[in-house]
Amino acid sequence: MISSEVPEHPCVSPVSNQVFERRLIEKYIAENGADPISGQPLSEEQLIDIKVSHPIRPKAPSATSIPAILKSLQDEWVICLSSRISCRPLDRSCLTLSTTLATLKPQAGLVTPQATPASQPAAVGAGGEAMEVSEQVGMTPEIIQKLQDKATVLTTERKKRGKTVPEDLVRAEDLSKYRQVASHAGLHSASIPGILSLDLCPTDTNKVLTGGADKNVVVFDRREEQIVATLKGHTKKVSSVIYHPAQSVVFSASPDSTIRVWSVTGGNCVQVIRAHEASVTGLSLHATGDYLLSSSEDQYWAFSDIQTGCVLTKVTDETAGCALTCAQFHPDGLIFGTGTADSQIKIWDLKERTNVANFPGHSGPVTSIAFSENGYYLATGAQDSSLKLWDLRKLKNFKTITLDNNYEVKSLVFDQSGTYLAVGGSDIRVYICKQWSEVLNFSDHSGLVTGVAFGEHAQFLASTGMDRSLKFYSL
Repeated sequence: MISSEVPEHPCVSPVSNQVFERRLIEKYIAENGADPISGQPLSEEQLIDIKVSHPIRPKAPSATSIPAILKSLQDEWVICLSSRISCRPLDRSCLTLSTTLATLKPQAGLVTPQATPASQPAAVGAGGEAMEVSEQVGMTPEIIQKLQDKATVLTTERKKRGKTVPEDLVRAEDLSKYRQVASHAGLHSASIPGILSLDLCPTDTNKVLTGGADKNVVVFDRREEQIVATLKGHTKKVSSVIYHPAQSVVFSASPDSTIRVWSVTGGNCVQVIRAHEASVTGLSLHATGDYLLSSSEDQYWAFSDIQTGCVLTKVTDETAGCALTCAQFHPDGLIFGTGTADSQIKIWDLKERTNVANFPGHSGPVTSIAFSENGYYLATGAQDSSLKLWDLRKLKNFKTITLDNNYEVKSLVFDQSGTYLAVGGSDIRVYICKQWSEVLNFSDHSGLVTGVAFGEHAQFLASTGMDRSLKFYSL
């Protein structure tokens, strides 16, 4: 044979009885007038075509590694899902946004991930550059399937919810009448002032979680107006906190390079996750409730198992060489966003561990990012006194809200319905989505506002600040 390829149009030379690809043998005959094997005279008219079914080409050697085979099986599963959904127009919602991002055209800044040997795991950036992956335990096929299954369920549920606004959701005209109804200043140490982070339990928003400059994590009951637990263990301030939606468990991150898992009922630390070698700057709980995403000044993001404390995978973009400042999961859990110290917002595919899109536009370090519950919008804030809204379907910035000069954005959060967006920083502002108009503004904190959160159906708003206070607003 002239080449090692499987012939698409095979033919036989009657001179040597060998099979050739017709276009190649014709070219050889035109130049030499002879059979390439026997060297005897041969003309195109003597070639005999062979009728065959469509040939199946062998896979390239690079496609036969274990990671490549797993990737191939995963792609075939997605194709099967897509074809099944295309036959059922009402179920198109099962195709997640992450699938859309992964298949967008290259000019949108996306690339197809390249398979690499298991001994040298790597990821591919939006510009095609290799990124270092520090594989700790591994993203097993079982974990990937678990993530995919959860995303499929969540996307379907979100589509159903998106058709109607919850009946109990507070209307914009009522929200605009909110006022401060409570303020608590005794949760954290007075000698080291400052509450740096805030979260509410998603399934019971009366359960409030705060992290302080005093290195403590505090669980507070809004209804009973009392501290439930004070959790001690971090050796530096607590910069991020998360309340588990289904378990009496909370999470915290700190510049001490650790992530801690706490039992609220036991009042103790049950797990220390050591995923980073520098300050942990962002924390986000996956929708399964089993995994944590974290970002760090060490330039890595990490994906860890909360039960075992094991780091499943770590990735850094070596070409960027820049600290990560925040991280947040998309509602379906298959993609997430990170902010960087050099003004970039990066969107990542978790399963492939690849950077699938970049959003430039800010001119200062990104301080906070938040995905809307509908899965279409991303809000970002930075040290450039601006708030930007991005459409993930079109990968573009469709709205920029210019804030006051020197305004510092420290916290961004959408309410569960995706109707409102709250901003915490130099003050508190709430915008109604779609119109993106401001519906309320509070300046009750005497220090920088570090956290904002909506109660269930936006029936109250909570905030924390450097003035060491936790405040609540409602009618």
